[in-house]
Amino acid sequence: MLNIGSVVLGVSDVRRAVAFWTRALAYVPRDEVKEDWAVLMPATGAGVHLALGLSRTPVQEEPRTHLDLYAGDAAEQVAEVARLVSLGAERVDWDLYPADPDFVVLADPDGNRFCVIDTSHG
Repeated sequence: MLNIGSVVLGVSDVRRAVAFWTRALAYVPRDEVKEDWAVLMPATGAGVHLALGLSRTPVQEEPRTHLDLYAGDAAEQVAEVARLVSLGAERVDWDLYPADPDFVVLADPDGNRFCVIDTSHG
């Protein structure tokens, strides 16, 4: 049986991406961080890893794959969005929001889109 071991993001600056994602997720580098590759893992050791690979490919405006980060409720979502923005994320002016969204679209310092989801939203 297979399981997801890592999600891989292409980035233009691996060290900058490591700095952002380690603070955003409380992850730690699994091995030595290199100029072109790093793998981050939960500090507890259990869970999906986030690999960051040097890429020259431009960021997709509407990516087919992205990360969803879960918040327990609306207040936690607001707090997490503010924290992530303070770490260097940017809000994305997303033209595809539904009328009553349970998610906020952000971009990491490399422009990779990700969402913060209010999991209590009905």
